[in-house]
Amino acid sequence: MSKMVSVARVEDIPSGSRLHHDFEEESVIVLNVDGEFFCIADLCTHDGGPLEDGDVLDYQIECPRHGARFDIRTGAVTRLPATDPIPTYPVKIEDGLIYIEEPEPW
Repeated sequence: MSKMVSVARVEDIPSGSRLHHDFEEESVIVLNVDGEFFCIADLCTHDGGPLEDGDVLDYQIECPRHGARFDIRTGAVTRLPATDPIPTYPVKIEDGLIYIEEPEPW
C-alpha cells in the first residue's frame, strides 16, 4: 500500500478549484467538485501534455491541447483523441486535512 500524504487543508481548495502538487517523480491535481475531492495524474495519455489548466465539466477534465476528456472519478476516457485512461489516486479527508495516495512512478 502506498503512503497517504497531506497536501492541503480543505478550505485551501474551495469548490470548483484545484491544487497542483509535485511529488519527486510524478505530478497530480487535486480537484474539488461540489465538495467532493478527487486526485488525478497531471498527464494526458494522448500526448503526454499536462491537464492542470484543463476545464472541468461535471466530473470530466478536458485536455487543453487536443480536447481529450477524462472522468476524474475513474480516469476513464470520455472523449477522443485519448484512448488510455489516466491514473487516479485515493483521497482521504481527516481533521480538515486532504490526504492523497502518493503515486508510484509509471
